[in-house]
Amino acid sequence: MKILVTGCNGLLGNKLTERLKNHPHHQLINTSRGIDRYIRPGGYIYENLDITNKHEVEKVISKYKPEIIIHTAAMTNVDACEQDPEGCRRLNVDAVQYLTDECRAYDIHLVHISTDFIFDGTNGLLSEEAIPNPLSIYGKSKLDSEQIVISSGISASILRTILVYGYAPGLSRTNIVLWAKGALEKGQPIKVVNDQFRTPTLAEDLAEACLLAAERKANGIFHISGKEYMSIVEIVYAVAEFWGLDASIVTPVDSITLGQPANRPPKTGFIIEKARKVLGYNPHSFKEGLAIVDQCLKNG
Repeated sequence: MKILVTGCNGLLGNKLTERLKNHPHHQLINTSRGIDRYIRPGGYIYENLDITNKHEVEKVISKYKPEIIIHTAAMTNVDACEQDPEGCRRLNVDAVQYLTDECRAYDIHLVHISTDFIFDGTNGLLSEEAIPNPLSIYGKSKLDSEQIVISSGISASILRTILVYGYAPGLSRTNIVLWAKGALEKGQPIKVVNDQFRTPTLAEDLAEACLLAAERKANGIFHISGKEYMSIVEIVYAVAEFWGLDASIVTPVDSITLGQPANRPPKTGFIIEKARKVLGYNPHSFKEGLAIVDQCLKNG
């Protein structure tokens, strides 16, 4: 299959590139804004693409006519979305409309990445049937994008995910595991919330779910995450234990004390049985995920 990936310069895009470059059965077209930042280029085509530009989207899709689009590009910094709602809407909503229009025109299957932040966090361990109620501009934008995909009538997999972590060289964005490891290594006191609960997702597992959904052209919504339901401070403690770092510098705090611009859902976490049964999704444990991150760090 010919597979086009948006946002290939991000963490998930990087992991998809690792899986799809020089693939015997798939041709990879990577797209992102600016230059290709993958450190070992080759085995795929790269196109500079601003997905907020309708004309550029039309031009690139009509040029390659992929069978699958895996849409990973998004504005995911929750506080930045709160402070720039127009920019958030352009990237997270308008761009999805442009992509679904092209998917309809060329009969393309879309794999669209969404988030647990479409929920209000009153209940943890959510199924695909849980009722969305976003608390933030980011969450609302991702829910709006889901509704665009659904109402478009195209063939599509909507993969909701949670707190993605992992390592790829040269990335500008950090994530919970890399942040915790770096902060603990500095040995300075840190405050970590103890009232937010998630099922953290290894980037390699999310990439695998994208490919499973793409190869099956699976229609519908799927919850994709790790297996363990943990508080944020428990995640940080697990990072400390894995790398043998001093966890005594961690002070658990209520999230309200941090004064973040955007509201976060207190409890999410996913039930992943549908993804297991329909897609064959089988994620790593959190400890196994940390071992994979450690190996990636060593490989550079």
